[in-house]
Amino acid sequence: MKVFSACIALNLLFVFVEAAVGFACDSLGLLSDAGHNLGDVFTLVLSLLAIKMASLHGNRHFTYGYKKSTVLVSLVNAVILLVAVGAIIIESVYKLRNPEPVNGVAVSWTAAAGIVVNGVTAWLLMKESGDDINIRGAFLHMAMDTLVSIGVVVSGLVMLYTGFYMVDAIISLVIAAVILFSTWSLLRESFFLTMDAVPASVSMDSIEKELSEVPGVKGWHHLHIWAVSTTENAATLHVEIDDPVDMETVKHGLKKCMRKNGVQHCTVECELPGCNCCEQECN
Repeated sequence: MKVFSACIALNLLFVFVEAAVGFACDSLGLLSDAGHNLGDVFTLVLSLLAIKMASLHGNRHFTYGYKKSTVLVSLVNAVILLVAVGAIIIESVYKLRNPEPVNGVAVSWTAAAGIVVNGVTAWLLMKESGDDINIRGAFLHMAMDTLVSIGVVVSGLVMLYTGFYMVDAIISLVIAAVILFSTWSLLRESFFLTMDAVPASVSMDSIEKELSEVPGVKGWHHLHIWAVSTTENAATLHVEIDDPVDMETVKHGLKKCMRKNGVQHCTVECELPGCNCCEQECN
């Protein structure tokens, strides 16, 4: 929580500085980067809010609690970035048609500061990311921002020494491409999780193979796996056993198999051969 708070404060301060310099120097590169950085601040705020919501206990209405909010926030953040990409492209095309002089020194120094700010933020988030796509998404954005700031520094130097002011719009288009590239996988994965698809971290092939190898399991069907949050997965499964006496042993083996493959919550229904209904439910 403290890491997110520090990252939010640091990046919000830089957004104001970068936007002010961008307006003063009429630099689309700086303004587009400031807009993207503001989106990242919003991303960090939403990610922090989702983490806090996920820690709340469940109730009679939300029996899983609010853990799914981390998935929804990842999807919202990806959509916001796509909207930002569209705005940057529109402005870049306008600038290509109507290039204006830009202060290359101011652009380079401001973007150089962005390298430090984004680099420090990415480093702080990297230690917290792990397998959480909510935090990993924020980390990837800040890492990409570091590269983008390097590109803006290059454009500032080009304008300073060559007077080629169209490079400002060209760099903005490159920024848009980088954002789109870094956002696409996050958008796809968060959308899939929202639709209760099998999480990318879970291998169905491995689980299906290992289920059949659990002692006491004669067959299985109705396997469903979905994400409870960006860090927790759940599953339901029907298994066929010969003897009810083996139920606890089978249940223990199945849950161990699931945990090994990244599924923390598993509900198993045990059935006897030839039975179409559930004889007992094991949790």
